[in-house]
Amino acid sequence: MAKLRLATIEDIKPVKLTIELPASVHRDLLAYGAVLARETDHAVIEPEKLVAPMLARFMATDRAFAKLRRSLSEKVS
Repeated sequence: MAKLRLATIEDIKPVKLTIELPASVHRDLLAYGAVLARETDHAVIEPEKLVAPMLARFMATDRAFAKLRRSLSEKVS
């Protein structure tokens, strides 16, 4: 079985954003939520609960972003 990039979804106090997604991205989020639920033996996860962890994971693994963020924080210090 393939290992998904997301594990469990944390239940933390959210900040509300309103965004528009292409229909194809929404369908993929629905499918991802269903697969993740099956893999973790949880209920189906709604797309809005997936977006934040996916973005966080993306930013955490983006080396260029990490480098720029470090250099920015070093300039502020």
